[in-house]
Amino acid sequence: MDQTTPIVLVPGLASSARIYAPVIPALWRFGPVMIANHIRDDSMAAIAARVLSEAPPRFALAGHSMGGYIALEIMRQAPERVVKLALINTQARPDTPEATARRLGLMARARRGELRAIREESFPELVHPSRRDDAEILKLVHAQDEDVGVEGYLRQQAAIIARVDSRPSLSAISCPTLVLTGDADNTIPNAFAKEMAEGIAGARLVILERCGHLPQAEQPDATVRALTEWLGTEVV
Repeated sequence: MDQTTPIVLVPGLASSARIYAPVIPALWRFGPVMIANHIRDDSMAAIAARVLSEAPPRFALAGHSMGGYIALEIMRQAPERVVKLALINTQARPDTPEATARRLGLMARARRGELRAIREESFPELVHPSRRDDAEILKLVHAQDEDVGVEGYLRQQAAIIARVDSRPSLSAISCPTLVLTGDADNTIPNAFAKEMAEGIAGARLVILERCGHLPQAEQPDATVRALTEWLGTEVV
């Protein structure tokens, strides 16, 4: 990969630039890094369009969780601008009725000022069982809650609820693609990652061991290795 190729990283739901902090120094050596702001719009189409309006003309694109949904929308809107794609702990499927009902309940709680409590309750399912008492990762989660804020969280959930089924468009992706997931992701099961990898010609599937939904924080070294290999660069 041309070392001057920019890299655009898209965070997930209730997540900010902080989630990528463990991997940015390694990626930055190979090109400028931009963290997309995805809290200002309430639809995937609008979020993707705004990211594209702020991104360089051509770039490598990585999306984590909700960021993967946004990345897939970017691939529909402007595939010619993406030179490489990484889909991290995400899926191509739309929301189920059950998931939507749960999200609406969480949105109601967030409006009542319970966002921190929501994230605290969900933490055991976000990480590998061995990290359920990891105070540093929980601190990271809460810091991101504050970065995103209640209104940003509500817009993100609305966008997630209304997202389209991306499975039919997977076969149109032709750039080098990494699909990265954890072996114990209880938020988005890695069966959905395998489904995406099978749907994208030539995609490389990497399943990290002892890892839940937050690979950047849970397995930073392994995540860096996967991403630098994706960029076509050997780990030094």
